[in-house]
Amino acid sequence: MRKYLLTAVAAGAVIAATGSYADEAAAQKWIDEEFQPSALTKDEQLAEMQWFINAAEPYKGMEINVLSEGIPTHSYESEVLTKAFEEITGIKVNHQILGEGEVVQAVQTQMQTKRNLYDAYVNDSDLIGTHSRLQLAYNLSDMMEGDFKDVTNPGLDLGDFMGTQFTTGPDGDLYQLPSQQFVNLYWFRKDWFDREDLKAAFKEKYGYELGVPVNWSAYEDIAEFFSEDVKEIDGTTIYGHMDYGKRAPDLGWRMTDAWLSMAGAGSKGKPNGVPIDEWGIRMEEGTCNPVGASVTRGGAANGPAAVYAIRKWDEWLRKYAPPGAASYDFYQSLPALAQGNVAQQIFWYSAFTADMVKPKSEGNNTVDDSGTPLWRMAPSPHGPYWEEGQKVGYQDVGSWTFLNSTPLDRAQAAWLYAQFVVSKTVDVKKSHVGLTFIRDSSVRHESFTERAPKLGGLVEFYRSPDRTAWSPTGVNVPDYPKLAQIWWQQIGDVNSGAFTPQEAMDRLAQEMDITMGRMQRADEQANIYGGCGPRLNEEKDAEWWYANGGAKPKLENEKPQGQTVNYDELVARWAEN
Repeated sequence: MRKYLLTAVAAGAVIAATGSYADEAAAQKWIDEEFQPSALTKDEQLAEMQWFINAAEPYKGMEINVLSEGIPTHSYESEVLTKAFEEITGIKVNHQILGEGEVVQAVQTQMQTKRNLYDAYVNDSDLIGTHSRLQLAYNLSDMMEGDFKDVTNPGLDLGDFMGTQFTTGPDGDLYQLPSQQFVNLYWFRKDWFDREDLKAAFKEKYGYELGVPVNWSAYEDIAEFFSEDVKEIDGTTIYGHMDYGKRAPDLGWRMTDAWLSMAGAGSKGKPNGVPIDEWGIRMEEGTCNPVGASVTRGGAANGPAAVYAIRKWDEWLRKYAPPGAASYDFYQSLPALAQGNVAQQIFWYSAFTADMVKPKSEGNNTVDDSGTPLWRMAPSPHGPYWEEGQKVGYQDVGSWTFLNSTPLDRAQAAWLYAQFVVSKTVDVKKSHVGLTFIRDSSVRHESFTERAPKLGGLVEFYRSPDRTAWSPTGVNVPDYPKLAQIWWQQIGDVNSGAFTPQEAMDRLAQEMDITMGRMQRADEQANIYGGCGPRLNEEKDAEWWYANGGAKPKLENEKPQGQTVNYDELVARWAEN
């Protein structure tokens, strides 16, 4: 990957020799009134903004359209940063917010029709396998040395971004630019876990300490303990688990976001498992051609570990979650924790930290009177099929993506906006609003050292080496929009009771293979996927694959002894790095 590593100071030196501060007053106003704290000094910020002023001159008066999903980070971009960008550069941005499913649908529609619906998208890095194969998105490495060269910020500093390894294709080129990043971790009520009476009762019943679960056995024991033994705290009925199950697109992402590999369904190897990834799709090392998802083709989407993962999701949702959780979607379930009636959540996205640190006065019952969280986040536990060296969890990297069906001048103006909202001038403040870190310089800023005790472990995690162990969907998935829509419908059939977990996963794996078979024919006939489309294996007995590097065979005991760790010792280990 080619990197642009000049500093904003260097950029300012270049600009000082070539132009004047055309909109200096607007830039200075935003720097003084909004863009503090920052990783840059005010002079460095002004120098960076001067570069934007000059670079945007040919596009002044243009109106562009961009699209992202609705999380606090993007709301800040849409409501605040668009105004700043327009005042400073003269380019008006309509930054629309929709649900993630609608964003993916819009990306897919523009790719299929070649009609320019939006000039840029914040599109998950989960589509890196799609964009690098279809070549329908601008290759940013090429563009930064070509048609984007004059509008690429000398102070962009790609080396400061934490997630560019996830937005880089197998060819080594950058296809997407991170705008927000959040991780899927374990969430728990530390104040309850620290109570001596509850610790004693748990140890008496289960024979080990109440703490952060290392494996799913311990998570299940803790869920049972709080739901069936403790039942009530301070007059409130409590539950040992939270999740969601509404038949909607985000139910599919609930599972493709590494749930199967957290159970142990994939192969060893990082970031996504080689040859089998967290979707259960097999792609041999050194190739770019997926060969199947079904166990009989060497995949693992319907193998014992995957079926176990779905069964446990369904079972825990029914037995230990609050009433109604099965009908929640992604957006409803996670903020529901603020009610203060849940002891733990195995699958919690740190994107919701901003909501979970709101004060009591705004209805958040998971902070104390001073606003300090009563909860903490910790690494996710893993299932019985998991082995050391496998993927441990999921990380979402929402990234600016530019489709080559967008007219060049509009893409250039949108590229300026994308760089603006991730610039060092802006990013520390944006990180304080949304708490979705993308830059190392931001998470290490002194203002986050001061704020860390109020963020429940988020800063400690993102300052630790562990942050690289959680990864998004990788390159085994050849066409994310086509395959992702299969998941939520099949998983929804488990929640409704229409199919057993085994039946649903058999159907899901078969549908993925059928869909990849169509991709294979399109690639062989018209080179649609650049020769990197699927090439499905011939089917063989599952037993053959169990013995020859395919899915793992069923364990005799899927509930080994529960294991926990002390949270404070865990954080101390993070702090040492």
